[in-house]
Amino acid sequence: MTATDPALTALAQGWCALSLLHGKIEAHIERALESRHGLSMREFSLLDVLSRQHSGPGGHLQMKQVADAVVLSQSATTRLVTRLEDRGLLTRYLCDTDRRGIYTDVTEAGLALLAEARPTNDTALREALDEAAKNPELAPLVRTVEGLRVPA
Repeated sequence: MTATDPALTALAQGWCALSLLHGKIEAHIERALESRHGLSMREFSLLDVLSRQHSGPGGHLQMKQVADAVVLSQSATTRLVTRLEDRGLLTRYLCDTDRRGIYTDVTEAGLALLAEARPTNDTALREALDEAAKNPELAPLVRTVEGLRVPA
């Protein structure tokens, strides 16, 4: 295929549309979370991921797993954890079975803020998708997102 191949052009246009949709959704949710709860989308995502941990075997995530889940580098994730810990929303402690491991848990204050912010996140997502669906280039992507089902 060449650089002017129609299949490559279509692929690039599809990627641009997906990137545009993501950017619009992220910006809308970010504004809503920040203005109503003082949380960035990354902070909300981190609290959400960590709130799903459990105390059973394999229930706590390693920092690399957390970083992958919130799509940040390990160092950026560590800085984000530190900021949320400084705000009293997270706590860190040593693993009982491996003193090299450090676990991060959401505090009661963090869980309360997350519960308060979740409806804002969900409403902002719905609003952003509804607005994007009005754009003929984005409407097929919105329908695809709406049709996705995460396995239980």
